[in-house]
Amino acid sequence: MNRPQRSGQAPGRTGVRSGPTTRAPRDRFAGTGRTVRIDRTPSRRPARRQHGAALLLAMLILTLVATTAAGMAWHQHRAIDVESAERARTQAAWILNGALDWARLILREDARSGGADHLGEPWAVPLAEARLSTFLAADRDNSADSTLDAFLSGAITDAQSRYNLRNLAGAEGKPNPVEVAALARLCEAVGVSADTAARLGEGLMAAWAGEDEAPLPPGRVAQLGWLGIDPDTLQRLAPYVTLLPARTPVNANTAPREVLVAAIDGIDLSVAERIVQSRLREPFRSADALRPLLPADVAPDAARVAVTTRYFEVTGRLRLESRVLEERSLVERRGASNVVVLQRERRSVQADRR
Repeated sequence: MNRPQRSGQAPGRTGVRSGPTTRAPRDRFAGTGRTVRIDRTPSRRPARRQHGAALLLAMLILTLVATTAAGMAWHQHRAIDVESAERARTQAAWILNGALDWARLILREDARSGGADHLGEPWAVPLAEARLSTFLAADRDNSADSTLDAFLSGAITDAQSRYNLRNLAGAEGKPNPVEVAALARLCEAVGVSADTAARLGEGLMAAWAGEDEAPLPPGRVAQLGWLGIDPDTLQRLAPYVTLLPARTPVNANTAPREVLVAAIDGIDLSVAERIVQSRLREPFRSADALRPLLPADVAPDAARVAVTTRYFEVTGRLRLESRVLEERSLVERRGASNVVVLQRERRSVQADRR
């Protein structure tokens, strides 16, 4: 017995289809027997998109936390470096202050002994670089256990062993012609043009007088470039000249031969060399002791040549790990019990790594 066909069912097919179906629109699928299956299973695409967004957010948070942690670590490291540098600077300053006080003590004791100042006295012996712990500990065990790995060296030099440019000052705001001639001899002896003496005299007088368009008065030899002195000339003159607060004579017991030629009129380098060799055997006790070594018509001027010194330069050098701190101090010895610090100059340099 034949069953009647249902509307929309393809002829010749019987049975029940599993799953929900929908009829196709009549205008396109009518008479074709085709049906469209609709999958009602929930789609997984929105879940995948949410999972990717969560992963991206987690990576951003991790990056932010890592960046913040790295910044905090850098700031902490920087703070430790700054604190270490400040501590080292303070320690170095105290050590150099102690070295300067020690030099002043030596100069006071030398003044109490009296007599001439010469290179055979204790103040003239330089201090070679030595570990600082050797000064702080009496026994070897404490020296080895010292945590301050610092090295100290220094020297005391006679500032009056060099020609004092302050002597160029003359009357009525003009350079002293005698001193200009003396400086010209020094310039020739060190291989510098003799007209440098006149230029230095005029420039210094203008600076000291405070003339219009004049440079500031130089306080150190390194500042003579303000007066138009070229670097090569300044480098040649620097070991033989100085700038002291007042006029000073040259110490014949400590001055090199080039400075002696400038301080004593009428001698040349050969006579000056004879003076240097003679004082090595026995220091001069007075300026008159130079007479046997000078030509017959030459006599030392007591205002320009002496055997004692008031001004000294103290140099200290502290090497602490990879840093080196150098200090130069100009001191004046006033009497037998007072040594006054007039100038201090400190600079930091990088230690040589060998």
